[in-house]
Amino acid sequence: MTGTVALVKFNLCGLDFCSSYVLIEDMSDRPASFRMFTERQMEKLASKPSRPPDPGTPMPGPADDLPEAYWDSIVRDPRGQIRTGIPIQQRRLSEIPRHVLRVTCRRCDRILEIQTVDAVRLYGAHAVWKDVGMKLLDNGCQERTGRHEEDGCWPSFETT
Repeated sequence: MTGTVALVKFNLCGLDFCSSYVLIEDMSDRPASFRMFTERQMEKLASKPSRPPDPGTPMPGPADDLPEAYWDSIVRDPRGQIRTGIPIQQRRLSEIPRHVLRVTCRRCDRILEIQTVDAVRLYGAHAVWKDVGMKLLDNGCQERTGRHEEDGCWPSFETT
């Protein structure tokens, strides 16, 4: 029985009653997807004319110019706009368009928020937001090291 398949039915406890097992003799080490063509199939493939590749639109290469529509979309993309101006922590309170200002401490994770109107009323319209944020965080950091140089909050001026 070389190279034949025998169907054997077992009655084992714990398996469903329809389970059947196939035993194959003379198994090889090749994977199931491995299969050689027969001589007839190779002759058939050799006799077929190979078709030329489809002459579709060629893709632009590195040396080719890009289309105008591509450059127009790049220029009009709002993510590519250059943000000019002063960072928020260096602006005066009167120059900040937001209603709520937020400063956080990166050491103790304390968050302080103040309305811009209240900050202007307490510190003046010409006060710089960085100075106001430092005053709000003064003497409040929970993380103490005992060294004067390292004690205090590490401010982060968020732009949310």
